[in-house]
Amino acid sequence: MTLDVATNSSPDMTGFIRSEYEINGVKTVVHSIGSGPALVFLHGTGTFTGFDVARTWAAHHTVIIPFHVGFGDTGDADAIDTVDDHVLHYMDLFDRLGLERFDLAGFSLGGWIAAEFAIRQPQRVRRLVLVAPAGLVVPAAPAPGLFEIAPQDLPSYLAHDPAAALRYFPQAPDPTFDARLGREVTGFAKLIRNDPQGNPKLGNWLHRLRMPALVLWGAQDRLRPTAQAQAWMAALPDGHLQLVPATGHLVFEETPTAGNHVVEFLAG
Repeated sequence: MTLDVATNSSPDMTGFIRSEYEINGVKTVVHSIGSGPALVFLHGTGTFTGFDVARTWAAHHTVIIPFHVGFGDTGDADAIDTVDDHVLHYMDLFDRLGLERFDLAGFSLGGWIAAEFAIRQPQRVRRLVLVAPAGLVVPAAPAPGLFEIAPQDLPSYLAHDPAAALRYFPQAPDPTFDARLGREVTGFAKLIRNDPQGNPKLGNWLHRLRMPALVLWGAQDRLRPTAQAQAWMAALPDGHLQLVPATGHLVFEETPTAGNHVVEFLAG
């Protein structure tokens, strides 16, 4: 267990405690910060933005952020190549961490994994937070193909104000940054190889998410269209929708105060 500091090509984890676990032979890196009831946060496809919002949550919770297998500092595993595999991996990790009942939040890809986890083990999740989650197939509001977006257009898909996204990208060529992000994008592509929109069966099982669930979305999200929020709300038994004005996909990075919605919801 070590205290993390930032490096040039990795997210700023200054002040977080970094721990490593071997889960079925896979090196799994977990960062934590704060004190209080456990809040697990599952990240999206790119970890380059860091997790500054967790510093807000840390005043009220022990925030636990594991890197997915094949993402960030966690190792690779050929056997983990579906969202179901990630869910089973997290079941084992949370068992190792002694997490019997906790709050669970996930952003984008992490929201998909969080929903699939909570469907399978709802008794472990006190409250669920889904931030612009992937995974749900919504024919009326499909997400753009990840590889159909021209690189120069990506910032405008990530944020309503592209400058809010551009500050997370290096100003000069950075092969280490490119390699890290490329690995993570490839990892996501593997998970959607059968259906680029997600899991066609996910909507059949959202009725199992009977715990209170916050659906938090940027009102101008182009990468994960905001209209998808209504499909989630229609299926969740106890859903609570919060749209963040003038905000794109990177909800917490573009509008840091959006993190307060999570604090308020979990305190309810």
